[in-house]
Amino acid sequence: MINRRTFTKAVGLGVGATAVSVGAASTAPAAFAAGSARPGRPAPVIPAIAPGTHTTFTELKRVQAGVLDIGYAEAGPKHGPVVICLHGWPYDIHSFVDVAPLLADAGYRVIVPYLRGHGTTNFLSPTTVRTGQQSAIALDVIALMDALKIHKAVLAGFDWGSRAAGTVAALWPERVKALVAVSGYLIVNIPSQQNPLPPKAEHTWWYQYYFATDRGRVAMETKQYRHDLCRLVWDEVSPTWKFDDATFERTAAAFENPDYAAIVIHNYRWRLGLAEGERRYDRYEQLLAARPAITVPTIALDPALDPFLPTTDGTGYRKFFTGRYEHRVLPGIGHNAPQEAPTAFAQAVVDADHL
Repeated sequence: MINRRTFTKAVGLGVGATAVSVGAASTAPAAFAAGSARPGRPAPVIPAIAPGTHTTFTELKRVQAGVLDIGYAEAGPKHGPVVICLHGWPYDIHSFVDVAPLLADAGYRVIVPYLRGHGTTNFLSPTTVRTGQQSAIALDVIALMDALKIHKAVLAGFDWGSRAAGTVAALWPERVKALVAVSGYLIVNIPSQQNPLPPKAEHTWWYQYYFATDRGRVAMETKQYRHDLCRLVWDEVSPTWKFDDATFERTAAAFENPDYAAIVIHNYRWRLGLAEGERRYDRYEQLLAARPAITVPTIALDPALDPFLPTTDGTGYRKFFTGRYEHRVLPGIGHNAPQEAPTAFAQAVVDADHL
């Protein structure tokens, strides 16, 4: 999930092949007005829908990209402006199951990939190191864009996905048209992770310390404990979201990926400085250690009930965004912002595209 320190140009590693559809083609109308993507033109108004209006994606695909065979959902017109939506932990592509059709109806081509270790995304080689560090996930996004021949896209994410989107925007701004970043600037600074937080804040991160132990690792490797632990996190971090069992189970299926436990455990241990990163990513992590500014047009979203945020005014990270920028608060919303507030999230995407 998000960087615990929120409280206060390089090349990719490979490109992919041709995408293969394994689902029905999208029939969403292209409502995006010609030329309306230019800055200064009014953004489309996203119609309000109730969270949970949609439960499935109509089109699921796969593509070889970098070190992965990536599973992803796609919606909207093939030649529309591209939005890539990136999920967090313990979530999956269903965090955007309502957002994707809203953006598709506005004329966007929407790509929602399973992150490494989730769902139908698999490693191409059994010998590839199962690292969950931030630059590896960001390079997965670049590789996906290369494989799909997408030069530039709006990136929108929360939790791990917000960090990945911000990392791409910081290191490869030429690939990012605009950014929607839940919780703002989440790029990890490993040395700062060694400093303790106030006890109440540390309590919120209980699972991170659990994963630092072999006991926590075994729990993540055990199906029932993994399932129940992730459900507990959902309940704790989204206190007003009234989701049903079926909603959770649709996402929980993504946790059965054979590399899920390894990626999750490495991600949190690496962020605490308890696990080494892979050497091939050292040059990117060195760049990120300098806390590079994000220059692309950005809308930062702070969910008012997200327990990981000490405040929702955005002042703690404002200095890291040097381009066109807006900050918004999502009242009554917890950590899983796009699934809890799909209309507001989708509106932020089109508005960021028009900053």
